Amino acid sequence: MKVRIGIAPGAGRNENPENLEEIAGRLDEIGIDSLWLSEIVSSPAPDPMVGLAYAAARTRRLKLGTGVSVLPGRNPVLFAKQLATLARLAPGRILPAVGLGPARAADRDAFPLPSPVPPSPAPAPAQERGPGGPGQRGAVFDEALVLLRRLLTEPSVTFHGRYFTLDDVGIGTLPAKPLDIWLGGAAPAALRRVGRLGDGWLASLITPSDAARGIAAVAAAADAAERTVDPEHYGLSIPVALGDGIPPELAATLRRRRPDADPAALVPEGWDALRRRIRDYVAVGMSKFVVRPVTSPPSWSDFIDQFATELLPLET
Repeated sequence: MKVRIGIAPGAGRNENPENLEEIAGRLDEIGIDSLWLSEIVSSPAPDPMVGLAYAAARTRRLKLGTGVSVLPGRNPVLFAKQLATLARLAPGRILPAVGLGPARAADRDAFPLPSPVPPSPAPAPAQERGPGGPGQRGAVFDEALVLLRRLLTEPSVTFHGRYFTLDDVGIGTLPAKPLDIWLGGAAPAALRRVGRLGDGWLASLITPSDAARGIAAVAAAADAAERTVDPEHYGLSIPVALGDGIPPELAATLRRRRPDADPAALVPEGWDALRRRIRDYVAVGMSKFVVRPVTSPPSWSDFIDQFATELLPLET
């Protein structure tokens, strides 16, 4: 199993665009696997698609991921076009991961859900309809994901779903190799969605035991859908607290989101704890990791050098 560890510059408020040139260049120079940009609208963080395009232009080997982009409320045709363009500019280096909703409630209005398409006199063939799902956001996510995949793999798409209608629409040159689309989320419905529709799982704020149960749930859902998820496509976005430990504000947020878990079980404190935790996740089947510091380091260059020293020996 190939263990790979990448970096996300921070927790939203720390992802200043001014840091991106230094971060991407240094990661590429010393051979770090990947750079991931969050989608947090109400913060100084760069837009992930614009930021990844910038990073792609300034690097040659670095893989570039969205960690994660919101899909419901985004135009799937334009998103497919953006991903296909990035894949042409940086072949083999684009790693799209999409999620159900914004991490912050303040960003929800930036992704308004489409209204259902009025029924036509003649219903579309069943194979062209998008799948439904529990709740409107889940239903839009499912349908947009099916449409996104078709747009990225078919020269012309006709699609008549509950929320999207297209007739003979294409996005131009398609990626030479189909893009693997990873999904976020850890709720039971999200895990079933990964198995039914995703190419990989990028989780966050879960314990190793949660990860083991999640992998089993994804595999079972994939089996029920008569498909498979690559055993090496299970990953985790993992925050790390360095220096002064877990900030009180973050600890309070974690207790609200995961009242059943100690914040220290979700956010390792220090490099030693992070290495131990990564080994624990690897032991249950996780092999891809995105490490994000919970506060901006005084020097990104120093942080990246220390990251390489402390974590690259864990890669296989």
